[in-house]
Amino acid sequence: MARYAEDVYYETAIKLTREAAQILRDSINGFKHIKEKLGDWDLVTEYDRQIEDTIIGGLKRAFSNHRFIAEESTGKDLPELTDVPTWIIDPIDGTTNFIHGFPHTCVVIGLAVKKEMILGIVYNPILEQLFTARKGRGAFLNGKPIQVSKIQELSKALVCMESGFIKVDNLREKTVERIQTIVKAAQGIRTLGVAALTLCYIALGIVEAYYIEGPGISTWDIAAASLIISEAGGVVVDRITGEPIDIMKPRVVAACNEGIARDVVRLIREADHRVDMRIK
Repeated sequence: MARYAEDVYYETAIKLTREAAQILRDSINGFKHIKEKLGDWDLVTEYDRQIEDTIIGGLKRAFSNHRFIAEESTGKDLPELTDVPTWIIDPIDGTTNFIHGFPHTCVVIGLAVKKEMILGIVYNPILEQLFTARKGRGAFLNGKPIQVSKIQELSKALVCMESGFIKVDNLREKTVERIQTIVKAAQGIRTLGVAALTLCYIALGIVEAYYIEGPGISTWDIAAASLIISEAGGVVVDRITGEPIDIMKPRVVAACNEGIARDVVRLIREADHRVDMRIK
């Protein structure tokens, strides 16, 4: 792909990210109309749609032949990823945080070309954290290069997981077992409730690993941030296979290195096996 085209994609996306982020910033502390999607842990507001429309409208005007995968307009039935340039958008990641005014929330835009991520932007305008990456050019926070943590052992690692899935009946036992297992193995565990931003914290080097999958988690939660992590020197793998992630199958273990990623994959697998044996 011509460098000029990449530059145009990036500059257009950054401009629209800032426009969308202004909507998020202006509305985070105001009244919101709230609807449930999969449950009271999976919410949407009128601002999700407004931000998505702002981003997609701008991208369509600039690149009329491109395709789009976006949380509010695509829904749960994802289209196939093709060779056509495809923008992958989450208008507000961390919607529950946004509803409560908790400052960990963000706008997410990624671009895949020939089924490969080439651009990723994750912007938290409340804390003024703009994470960016372009394939082969490194990862950045507010324009400054970032790298993953150099910690090599899980016992010294800070690991993030999402405890909210305890509220989902068919995931409750496994979620509890997984959390207990990781708590014992890691130095510490945190839950932020925002997938894309937590993934970026691995790229920043302040979190060593993150495990995320479940209902309500989709391609737009991981696509942009997976590129940011890899450009910062980290790894993003499939929780089941341990192979590099397929962004259309978002069951993610991300880590600062392959060793910690393997350890988390193994521990999650062992935790699930213990639950399965109890059920039998």
